[in-house]
Amino acid sequence: MTILNKGCCAGQTVKSRNLFKRLIPALIAFVLTLTAVTPARSQVVIALLFGDKLNTPSLKFGLDGGINLATLTNIDKSSFTTGFNLGLYFDILLKQNTNWYIHTGVLLKSPMGGDKLSTYSLADPALDTMFLSGHVQRQLRYINLPILIRYKLKCQFFIEAGPMFGVLTKATDVFYNTISDENDVSYKNNIYKKCNWFDVGAMGGIGYHFMKGTGLNLGVRYYYGFTHVLAKGVSNPGQNNSLYVYLSIPIGAGEKSQAKAAEKAKEKAAKQQEKNMNK
Repeated sequence: MTILNKGCCAGQTVKSRNLFKRLIPALIAFVLTLTAVTPARSQVVIALLFGDKLNTPSLKFGLDGGINLATLTNIDKSSFTTGFNLGLYFDILLKQNTNWYIHTGVLLKSPMGGDKLSTYSLADPALDTMFLSGHVQRQLRYINLPILIRYKLKCQFFIEAGPMFGVLTKATDVFYNTISDENDVSYKNNIYKKCNWFDVGAMGGIGYHFMKGTGLNLGVRYYYGFTHVLAKGVSNPGQNNSLYVYLSIPIGAGEKSQAKAAEKAKEKAAKQQEKNMNK
């Protein structure tokens, strides 16, 4: 016969309830993020609503965004195209009293692609003639999920590396040519069905943490894609490459973290005083 300890079970129940309460805002934020019509705006709203509930001493939550320069490898004449990225991030402390973290989250606005690509036939003689001397800008839109291992150095710098996974949401080749003004003629060709819907690659970077505790993070990351953008059987499939310059802004963490730190320091001082009195 197995005898259960009532106090132990009660403690486990309380811990389970606290964990469940903490997960509720995260689950709501995740659902709202996936179903949002305007992802960039929804992420700001989500961060403001749930930032103070998701931030703890071992978990930091906020907005992650900036500028990225994207290009495509293994394609002749491909040059960089500039875009803005925005997402939600989580910094998860792996173990107490260590400097190891997992940086993850979701980038809902994460443009990739390349510019100045050579034109190709559109199966329309009129269009082919119009853009014969022009160029193509390949616009790729992904929902990206980075999972990076981060190590924080004593000098407030940190390094990070790991994989990033992407799901393609939109793919367009925009043909440009110049008649009188620069790029005054354009044509959009939807190439989504010709592309691989999934992208995976390696990401690494370095950053600086402003102010100890819940300050801003400013950094640079480089992504090298392993997956061909275009499906098999298509010439010049290309692979995504992107340089990210980003700023991470914690939401709702400052006052709460300071209050917890002050409470912890107060408890430590009280224990030390009690210990001195008992000597």
